[in-house]
Amino acid sequence: MPARCVYVGSYTAPGVPPGGTHPSTARDIGVFRMDMRSGGLAPIQMLPASNPSCLALNPALTRLYSVNENLDGGVSAYAIDPATGLLSFINAASAGGQHTTHLSVHPSGRYLMAANYGSGNAPVFRLEADGSIGAMTANFQGHGSGPHAHQIVTDLDGRHVFEVDLGTDRVNVLSLDPGTGALSAHAAPFVATAPGAGPRHMAFHPNRTRAYVLNERASTIDALAYDSERGRLERLQTISTLPKDFAGFHAAAEIRVHPNGRFLYSTNRGHHSIALFAIDGETGQLDALGWEPSGGQWPRGMNIDPSGSFLCVANQNTDNIVVFEIKANGQLHKTGAVVNTPTPVDVAFGPMV
Repeated sequence: MPARCVYVGSYTAPGVPPGGTHPSTARDIGVFRMDMRSGGLAPIQMLPASNPSCLALNPALTRLYSVNENLDGGVSAYAIDPATGLLSFINAASAGGQHTTHLSVHPSGRYLMAANYGSGNAPVFRLEADGSIGAMTANFQGHGSGPHAHQIVTDLDGRHVFEVDLGTDRVNVLSLDPGTGALSAHAAPFVATAPGAGPRHMAFHPNRTRAYVLNERASTIDALAYDSERGRLERLQTISTLPKDFAGFHAAAEIRVHPNGRFLYSTNRGHHSIALFAIDGETGQLDALGWEPSGGQWPRGMNIDPSGSFLCVANQNTDNIVVFEIKANGQLHKTGAVVNTPTPVDVAFGPMV
């Protein structure tokens, strides 16, 4: 039976999470096997960890990395057993800041990059041959009043680095020296969002000419033209992630582009939904296709399996992960696969086992 490993990060916060009914108490990375015929998830490991709210894998899918989203932020490394997908701890390191909220591995597999929300800085670490986290090679500090680094990623080819800063309403564009791991400001140093929009995450189109920024506070998406040679971003469109008649509390959380480049999905906390968009093949602009209830409350993390067949959404406040089949027209259909796991907030797809 074909199966893919799925890794789920959890979040521990003091008291009751926003919109929640119980305190968050989870401190685990969940490991599941996904049946690639049905989308069903079967738990195989719950590994104790320290606030692993965001996960990332290396390109070879042999190592998994997690943030430790605490006041004293950190990052941790785990080895993936190639036969079973089970995790074993390698090492951990201080992230040199507060509340590490995101991390990613450079496409070369040589560097780990992290974003510290509380202190607004973004460190880079060398990855050793065994996958362990090595020395810090750079530490970019966000500028302006109240920087809050929420994400750090590269474009699909690893040519340019993007630090998404919710506090300053900008996406900072950086260059990474492939030999030393040093970061430097780019010739086009940033692109601004609307004031108060609160950019949270971004995703790139597989054609490498478009990018999309999800704004948490405004619950909008900016569609951007992307010049991969120069690393320049230019806003083309801003579109809401919410229905026009929704007036309640809202906070956008995650954004993903389908592998076929035809569809985009984002999660809405408060509205408890997944927003569906069609991507225009020529302009890259978005058209809303509708909203699918997430099957729980406070949908935070969401991801699409590499085959493009299934979408998994992590509902933080109802302790469940719901699996949807992605139809040819981009619509979502509940598979019936639901697993209960404490305060899930991030979903990452690993190797086939």
